[in-house]
Amino acid sequence: MNTVVITGGSRGIGASTAIECARRGLGVILTYNGHPQRAADVVEQIQAEGGSAVALKLDVSAMDSFQAFRDEVVGVLARKFQAGELVGLVNNAGYGLFNPIESVTQAQFDGLLNVHLKGPFFLTQTLLPLLQEGASIVNVTSATTRVATVGVAPYAAFKAGLEVLTRYMAKEFGERRIRVNAVSPGPVRTELGGGMNAEFEALLAGQTALGRIGEPEEVARVIAMLLTADGAWINGQSIEVAGGYII
Repeated sequence: MNTVVITGGSRGIGASTAIECARRGLGVILTYNGHPQRAADVVEQIQAEGGSAVALKLDVSAMDSFQAFRDEVVGVLARKFQAGELVGLVNNAGYGLFNPIESVTQAQFDGLLNVHLKGPFFLTQTLLPLLQEGASIVNVTSATTRVATVGVAPYAAFKAGLEVLTRYMAKEFGERRIRVNAVSPGPVRTELGGGMNAEFEALLAGQTALGRIGEPEEVARVIAMLLTADGAWINGQSIEVAGGYII
């Protein structure tokens, strides 16, 4: 069974992507860190709809665990999906921090760096031997790389780095016909950074041409498209999925 790995798959965009990929006939290995029950709920929903999924624990900032994670993936591929390779990887795991530059600590800076840039780099490196020729990688970035927003400087900087890394991955992995793209969500109704209140949501909706914020499912459909043959001629791109946010 064609199978993908989706990091941060227990909630938000990651959970919606896992469900959407399963609906398109893909096997799903989703990862979680702090929300095991939510991950189990996503697996249960996928299975209830006739799909196949497994949840594995992974801390994307703990790079010394990646080899053991790859070994787990190899075992799950064989036992659950009767496969030896992956057809896709979604680097989605992340978290928000809303602090002005003057108050960001080194520990906060390093935490964001590890999860949003260093982790995806080395996880992709670790899983690359498992990706079959013609596979697809999607890196989830952010519209904050384009629109400067007070309080998210480190987060946006590392997401911008991930967008640059996307192009370099596309260049280097092209000889194996592995496509690499970034999806850049605008304001979306998720719990990133603690979610948003009604007043903040209204502000963001007013800055968006379509007059509302996005839903995780709308971003998930674009990610899933890039993982399938529908996105076969898209490579090295950053696609903003934001409803016309600050244009």
